[in-house]
Amino acid sequence: MHRRIMIIAVVVTLLTALGFISQVTPAGYTRIDLREDRGDRRLLSSVLTDGERVVLTWRNSQFGLDVTEAFFAKGGLLIQDQVTFALPGGPPPPRVQPRDVEDLFHTGGPFDARGLSKAFSRIVYRISEIGNPKLRVRDRTVFLKEEAGFGGRVILTTARATLPEILLDR
Repeated sequence: MHRRIMIIAVVVTLLTALGFISQVTPAGYTRIDLREDRGDRRLLSSVLTDGERVVLTWRNSQFGLDVTEAFFAKGGLLIQDQVTFALPGGPPPPRVQPRDVEDLFHTGGPFDARGLSKAFSRIVYRISEIGNPKLRVRDRTVFLKEEAGFGGRVILTTARATLPEILLDR
């Protein structure tokens, strides 16, 4: 009887420890998940270390400009630090201040803004016929229109990565 109690105690202790470890979120890691809204199909899941880049490129159909939005991972978030609207085949766009970006998004014309610091934990991308949006994470590129189709929605979410996610992603 004493032996059974010891085995049960060890098993309970191990399960408790595993439960605790599965909730640990070490600093310096961000998990990103990209899902198609219809059917909740996972398109990408990855654990990034702080500073790793994520880049979205697309064509702005209203102004005919190539757009690059650059982010970096930090503490469970994606931080947008650069936005460029460029004339295809044209000269480099003029550098603008981060405070001017919101207005320029709506008024058109080429520009390059760096030094932004806009944090995101959830972004919803609506896919149009024009634009060919692509999201690059490490060496993988997800073609959003191919995955979700015209009119589809793709949802990117971020969170601090748990220890098991970090270990399994490597």
